[in-house]
Amino acid sequence: MTAEPSIPKASSSPRLTSLSHGGGCGCKIAPGVLSEILKNTNKMPVPPQLLVGLDTADDAAVYQLSDDIAVIATTDFFMPIVDDPYQFGRIAATNAISDVYAMGGTPIFALALVGMPVNVLSTEVIGKILEGGESVCREAGIPIAGGHTIDSVEAIYGLVALGVVHPKKIKRNSDAQVGDQLILGKPLGVGVMSAALKKGLLSEAGYEQMIAVTTKLNTPGPDLAALAGVHALTDVTGFGLAGHALELARGAQADVAIDWAKVPLLPGVRELAAQGTVTGASGRNWDGYGAQVDLPPDFSAADRALLTDPQTSGGLLVSCAPSAVTDVLAVFERHGFGAAAQIGEMVPGGRGRLTLR
Repeated sequence: MTAEPSIPKASSSPRLTSLSHGGGCGCKIAPGVLSEILKNTNKMPVPPQLLVGLDTADDAAVYQLSDDIAVIATTDFFMPIVDDPYQFGRIAATNAISDVYAMGGTPIFALALVGMPVNVLSTEVIGKILEGGESVCREAGIPIAGGHTIDSVEAIYGLVALGVVHPKKIKRNSDAQVGDQLILGKPLGVGVMSAALKKGLLSEAGYEQMIAVTTKLNTPGPDLAALAGVHALTDVTGFGLAGHALELARGAQADVAIDWAKVPLLPGVRELAAQGTVTGASGRNWDGYGAQVDLPPDFSAADRALLTDPQTSGGLLVSCAPSAVTDVLAVFERHGFGAAAQIGEMVPGGRGRLTLR
């Protein structure tokens, strides 16, 4: 029986989070800056076999190999979000593999990406990070088949994850339809919890919840992709719920409405956010897309921080026909995602805006 995760006590080894300027998916470049960096990349020639590329800012690239098989390729890596090296490895691996599930695919193998300050961290600590990643890959039923290591100023770990999917079952983030209902698979608040952990304000119970949600593989992906009523899939990560909902809206040339009271939150995160325990990435996210979001007059600063909170290894966001809602929720329930909830809908408009209700 595996022991419950607990907040590491002080030791001679430096805290992993003290070695990095940001942690988890909060390390992402702000959306506005990223758009500017990538504005000319779509001018590259694209072969017809590349079914999903850069044009829709989707979760992974997809390349068709045959009538029945397309390969999914993605990579994700970041600096520590927790101090326990084993749990850091688990979170990073879970997050990287999630993008395969978000395309509706099944993972087949991974490559490790490892950058470590070898003059600061012991080989034992580095080994535990890799061991944590390997444990998640075993859970996903895939091997780590290789990788690359460098001596780095900050600790960095992640995976290149490869998967397969039938070309007709790919779920893009651009295929949502007006009238679709939105279902979120995991509760929000990981960024707030990570900020609280860094400040020493997170309880043991909160830490356990944070580890549990960030190390839960998004295995419902392939089963959701098999449902005819599911039109679009993505996972909520560094740009927060608002950022990824806006991607659905832009892809559908529609608007999106979210019923904030229905959005599941991790216990205690609203109170932490109200105390000012939020990440810098939350503010950068709002600066990047806040002009496209319509908030109610009484929407609190804490709720806005949670709306833009960067999720590390966040939940799947499903856009489906109203007739498929029951089946989608049943898939989530079958895979152990009891917090999954219907949170909003795609609405007419064509402006690519998000309205909070």
